[in-house]
Amino acid sequence: MEVMPIGVIHSPYHTKEECPIHPLYSGDAEGRVEVFAEYAAGLKDIETFSHIYLLFEFDRAGEVKLVRPTFLDDTPHGVFASRNPCRPNGIGMSIVRLLERQDNILIVSGIDILDATPLLDIKPYMHRLDVIETASDGWVGDRSWRPKPTDRE
Repeated sequence: MEVMPIGVIHSPYHTKEECPIHPLYSGDAEGRVEVFAEYAAGLKDIETFSHIYLLFEFDRAGEVKLVRPTFLDDTPHGVFASRNPCRPNGIGMSIVRLLERQDNILIVSGIDILDATPLLDIKPYMHRLDVIETASDGWVGDRSWRPKPTDRE
């Protein structure tokens, strides 16, 4: 399988240390999603959505460990039961608010992605389809949220 970037994500975060680990911690931080010209036609009607999923490559994530502690819990958990960026295929996903479309550039807020990150795909967030009221929070359900993550791996 070969996956090629369709664009690049621009954000105010240039290092892992300054980048929030989740949109919950990003506030209203703005970014720009640049879709390469050859894919710009695929943005038709994207501006009708308030939020979008960005799928991207964790190109600077670090060593892949299948079991490790997370920012929510010091107990090790499997990488597929967490949102740790150090994953076998290095695919990240984030939901951001779509503020504006300027041709092949999307202005977004709530960004939690490093600057110059390769964009793999965009999908619209659809409340009617994407919210599952009966979903379980798994092992994180009984954990309290840490105000500021201290371990990014």
